Amino acid sequence: MQIVEVPPLKILVAGATGVVGRRLVPLLVQAGHEVAGTTRHAERAGSIADQNARPVVVDMLNAKAVRKVVAAARPDAVIHQLTDLADEDFAANSKLRVHGTRNLVEAAGKAGVELMIAQSIAWCYVPGERPAVESDPLDTTLPPYEGISALEETVARMPRGVVLRYGALYGPGTWYAPDGAIAERVRAGSLRPAPSWTSFVHADDAASAALAALDWPAGPVNIVDDEPAMTADWLPVYSAALGAPMPGAGRHAATIGRPVSNAKALSLGWKPQVPSWRTGFADMG
Repeated sequence: MQIVEVPPLKILVAGATGVVGRRLVPLLVQAGHEVAGTTRHAERAGSIADQNARPVVVDMLNAKAVRKVVAAARPDAVIHQLTDLADEDFAANSKLRVHGTRNLVEAAGKAGVELMIAQSIAWCYVPGERPAVESDPLDTTLPPYEGISALEETVARMPRGVVLRYGALYGPGTWYAPDGAIAERVRAGSLRPAPSWTSFVHADDAASAALAALDWPAGPVNIVDDEPAMTADWLPVYSAALGAPMPGAGRHAATIGRPVSNAKALSLGWKPQVPSWRTGFADMG
């Protein structure tokens, strides 16, 4: 995995115990940075300390507490990996994207922080024929993506705000893990092939992109693997990896979603170590 060669920084990782955060913190420490990581849950603070980072327990929806934390940390950069999806609570996740991001950006501004790297998503572009690039508009009118526009617009207020539009995250600890929510639906036969696009990214590659982004210019970057896929292509491979029967066909008439291009990320020097979900799914057992 490529380690970006930038001078040692003081970095605050917001959401350090999430799917990407817990992979990112050791990469940052290995690269020589001084890291503090936040969590809402006091019982998770020890896992951050175990990664040689300083744990900070804070509720990102508490604006006053967030200002205090950022002021005390005096970071050179803030890496925003906040999510609230453990229970598939999309309303809570949208609230965190809107209000948590606003609190974090306002606190960073007051502390004089110039760089923020923030997690967004790559699967809500408006429909189109060709693979979506970063200049294409997003369609965030349908749930559960209402908070994406607010998140990206808020991060854009930073002197240097880098937005990482992650594809569908898979790997240990994600919904696609053998014990995850998507796996449960496949085993139950409730997830069926449909004419819809998915652009995946392994969670390890998502973390490496956040590390690499310390040296990137402001703006959005798609972080996806090299092979966007229709459900009819990836679901049989995923089902086989789980040892589950292939679900029957769905009834969707129109193509849903859009493939996503990673050309910009590649031009910036990032390269997925798992270039296709085909090998990633096969190795997940």
